[in-house]
Amino acid sequence: MQAYYLCAALENVLGMNKTILVTGATSGFGKAIATIFAKNGYDVCATGRRDDRLAALKQELESAYGVKVTTLKFDVRNREEVTGAIAQLKEQLSTIDILVNNAGLAAGLSTIDEGDIDDWDVMIDTNVKGLLYVTRQVVSMMKQKGGHIINIGSTAGKLVYKNGNVYCATKFAVDALSQSMRIDLLPYGIKVTAINPGMAETEFALVRFKGDAERAKNVYTGLTPLSAQDIADTVYYCASLPLHVCINDLTITCTNQANGIYSIKDAERVNL
Repeated sequence: MQAYYLCAALENVLGMNKTILVTGATSGFGKAIATIFAKNGYDVCATGRRDDRLAALKQELESAYGVKVTTLKFDVRNREEVTGAIAQLKEQLSTIDILVNNAGLAAGLSTIDEGDIDDWDVMIDTNVKGLLYVTRQVVSMMKQKGGHIINIGSTAGKLVYKNGNVYCATKFAVDALSQSMRIDLLPYGIKVTAINPGMAETEFALVRFKGDAERAKNVYTGLTPLSAQDIADTVYYCASLPLHVCINDLTITCTNQANGIYSIKDAERVNL
């Protein structure tokens, strides 16, 4: 393990920084992941839909850590945008060492018979098709020397909860795709890791409830949720292991949460 880290340090000294591409890098998990890797000497390709946030992230990381930050503005749901952006990236870079498929969201919380079909489309297009579009383009930049794909799933992809139907289905799909990628990419020495967070306080709930800040805040009342930094630390750990070690699947929750449907709030209700 010491030799592995020595080689990594030597690469940085010689100006051969490794490069990580993070989707959805302008907030939440994505921003925290981009930051911890920049802090540790990685060049960063940050993708997102908001120009102002991408520009701010680029300035922040380059000023603080002296790494190169490339920004790519596209919506992962748009296949043409993804293809075009990655094609331009390939003209600048020969390889990507780590891909973090982080972009994802939940929209709404309702029974299957009352669900908003537009919400369904957004979740499927982002969480499943977007992940596939990006992976399909980036994986060609890993085949020659190997790499690491890290897919951000969810405890919702391990256990279905009430009214979670389509969101849970998309995260079950991420779990299945992670397993499939691991098999398909085995000949190229490409690692595939699925990280499945539980309750984490980011913009996630605010997006799910379409800007209802009070409802979003109530999700975490009475417990201490995970933070974006907790997930970033976990991603960095998985990516920092020796070349022959791959964490295939990791589920992480706060101490106040047992699984995707049971938390300290439920325990208190049971005890009443």
